[in-house]
Amino acid sequence: MPPQRPDAVERHWFVKQDRAIDSAFYAHPRKVTHIDRGAIGAVTQLYREVLPEGGAILDLMSSWRSHLPPEARYAHVSGQGMNTEEMRDNPQLSDFVVIDLNVAPVLPYADATFDGACCCVSVQYLQKPLEVFHEVARVLKPGAPFVVAFSNRCFPTKAVAIWLSSDDDARLRLVASYFEGAGIWGDARMLDRSPKRGDPLFAVWARRIARES
Repeated sequence: MPPQRPDAVERHWFVKQDRAIDSAFYAHPRKVTHIDRGAIGAVTQLYREVLPEGGAILDLMSSWRSHLPPEARYAHVSGQGMNTEEMRDNPQLSDFVVIDLNVAPVLPYADATFDGACCCVSVQYLQKPLEVFHEVARVLKPGAPFVVAFSNRCFPTKAVAIWLSSDDDARLRLVASYFEGAGIWGDARMLDRSPKRGDPLFAVWARRIARES
């Protein structure tokens, strides 16, 4: 069963300063990495530890770089993002689809397609996070991990209100609440993987359980 829709107060939390449709904002490619080399290294190391090598991976809200371990070999890596040119330039993607999850939080994949999923420095833009996290669970195999990494960097006009009003600890708890609210995740872990120098890096990851709670 899909998660319950947010009430009126919660919907207010997911308003953006720029209320224009996101596809207009992302119509032009932005080939930037958003976080510095140290934070990118922290993301890559976390993926190395959690995502199963040899498996099929979903890169949610993808762009021109996925930060997956360069030495890892995966069955395939499917990207979902907002800009064709960006994802076409991503050397780690096997295929990709352009979908605005804030309009239609539905992925064009069969149930239990992927062995793992990741989302890097983009969760702050989701306006329907419970629906999206539920949909990611649908396309993952039981036991498969979903790694959500983020920093304090963002396009502020496109980040949701609750994100902008939160500090780092609150954002960790917020993302953990997305996993819990979606009702089909277990063993969620909140991590501070910030490098000694450079941009901070945080993550929450959990595994898809066999049945909804």
